Amino acid sequence: MRTNTAVIDLSDQTPFASGYNRHCYLHPDTPGRCLKVIRPENIEARYQRQMPLKKLLGKSRINDNTQEQRAHRQSAIVSLIKHGHESSVWKHLPRFYGETLTSLGAANESELLLDDHGNPAETLENYLKQHGFDAPIKAASERFCAWLEATGILTRNLLPHNLVIAQRNNQPELFLVDGLGAPDAQNQLAAIPAWRKRYITRRINRFYKRIAWELSDRKQTWEASQQL
Repeated sequence: MRTNTAVIDLSDQTPFASGYNRHCYLHPDTPGRCLKVIRPENIEARYQRQMPLKKLLGKSRINDNTQEQRAHRQSAIVSLIKHGHESSVWKHLPRFYGETLTSLGAANESELLLDDHGNPAETLENYLKQHGFDAPIKAASERFCAWLEATGILTRNLLPHNLVIAQRNNQPELFLVDGLGAPDAQNQLAAIPAWRKRYITRRINRFYKRIAWELSDRKQTWEASQQL
């Protein structure tokens, strides 16, 4: 992935979305793109909580931008692009443009997904709260999961707050905006087709369990529900 050399000034910008590890800003110079900037204070806090042996691995392993860059270099994505199937990659992922320098530090630049009103696309988590798991989103989820199986693209756990809904061809589609990729060991094992298939199947099954939990009374925590 390329790295832009011009520094983009974000000093007067307010993030349109924030997670624990990153702020998301509208690109001030290129409409239709966003910039994800690491929150260094939280990276440091996470690092300090690590066991001594894990600290030896450095901070890059807990840097979401670094992980995201590596995730876009996974074998399934590289192979699809190499063989002329790049459009398949972006069916359910925002286009990724690499690292960009900003006044707030290095940022990951990617496609900005919008709703019909030109606002940042709604998360699946928020949609489920408002509308439940209705027929259009069930169908969108099935297409998303079929795409995972067809492409072999690896993800981490599929969490509703990491998926957004955007309209494509007059129907809603799910896009994974965070949580792409897998740990190193899993990436290596993914060279075995049967293992890759099982890995993706487990992620899909867990995704539907998470949706069921989101719609439940939540008397149990998500972690506790996994023990059943």
